[in-house]
Amino acid sequence: MADILSEAQRCLKCKKPLCKEGCPVKTDIPIIMQMFLDGKMDEAGEKLFENNPLSALCSLICPHEKNCMGHCVLNRKGAPIKFFEVENYISTFYLEKARLNKVDQNGHMVGIIGGGPAGLTLAIILAKRGYNVTIIDSKDKIGGVLRYGIPEFRLPKSLLDKLLLRMNELGIKFRPNTLIGPTITIDDMFEDGYDAIFIGTGVWSPNRLRIKGESLGNVHFAIDYLKNPDSYTSLGDHVIIIGAGNVAMDAARTIVRKSNAKVDVIFFRGRENVTALNEEVELALVDGIKFNYYLNTVKIEEDGIIVEPVLKIENENGEIEYKNDSSNQYKINSSSVIIAIGQGAQSNIVKNTKSIDTNQKGLIQTNANGATTRPGVYAAGDVVSGAKTVVEAVEATKKAADEIDNYIRSKYGLPSCN
Repeated sequence: MADILSEAQRCLKCKKPLCKEGCPVKTDIPIIMQMFLDGKMDEAGEKLFENNPLSALCSLICPHEKNCMGHCVLNRKGAPIKFFEVENYISTFYLEKARLNKVDQNGHMVGIIGGGPAGLTLAIILAKRGYNVTIIDSKDKIGGVLRYGIPEFRLPKSLLDKLLLRMNELGIKFRPNTLIGPTITIDDMFEDGYDAIFIGTGVWSPNRLRIKGESLGNVHFAIDYLKNPDSYTSLGDHVIIIGAGNVAMDAARTIVRKSNAKVDVIFFRGRENVTALNEEVELALVDGIKFNYYLNTVKIEEDGIIVEPVLKIENENGEIEYKNDSSNQYKINSSSVIIAIGQGAQSNIVKNTKSIDTNQKGLIQTNANGATTRPGVYAAGDVVSGAKTVVEAVEATKKAADEIDNYIRSKYGLPSCN
């Protein structure tokens, strides 16, 4: 608690806070800090929740080094303010203490497909505006990537469960174990009385390397491993992770916590090209994970991988080029291989629904406020943008919430929510 107080006291409470500008959801950081110091915990918690319903979760998993901390004016002279520590304290306190009241219903129903960050955010916002909201999810528990994609040591699931309790108080309905598309379609949902439908299904289809050996029994996809690490009981004593994004770091750091396996990360570029957060890479190194750069994987075998060096060359124009040295291929032995080179959207919904356009990557096309090419259907989060951060999903979903609200109110002649 002393460290949290000192961070709040160190904050300069800037009149033009760069930290707020660096936050995708524009959290009023100086105001929250002052509320905290003034002992206005309830007010601060409510303000954070109203601005970002996932505040308690984002405070743990946001890329702080790029967002609020990265923009703090104190970066110029020393240590930036760790607002996320104060935010987590306030938001967790609020989730544990607050009791949310169900508001009067406006008689209109919104269906949300996908119970991840985007779906949870939209459900809370629209339920607080009087909509009858149902979240439909294919998995047995609600939470999406928050539950099935982020390790427990980074995001305790008890915190997510506290949020779900507050959502129950708002009257939000949950329908788990239901895959929309093959059996129940969006057309069925409209026929059953939903006035608008939101797609927030995320990106759960792993990208392939498209090399020989990906179907072998010692090969797994990171996004699948993270869904339930305890079911992977035969990884062996040496695991290779191919890829160096945040999902790769989560998988690698989970493995070393659940086994005595040696873990190697294989990446086809250099450290400067790693997409994982710097903090996650540094923590992975502390955990004993080894990074191997400039190696291109060309084949997977039952006892390892075949790689070739990647040469970093400066051409005659001074530009950097990368060339694979196929003449010097060699083998790295391992007991298991985990592929972590990104994810794409699943096609269950769009294959069984007319008039929802997607791009070449299979991501749903929307306007700036989340409206798809089919009237009444909206989408936001990773299923639109590709894999991004949770707070970016919240940012996009807040715009979609206003768009859905305006669409229904305009269609049925309801007074403005404002």
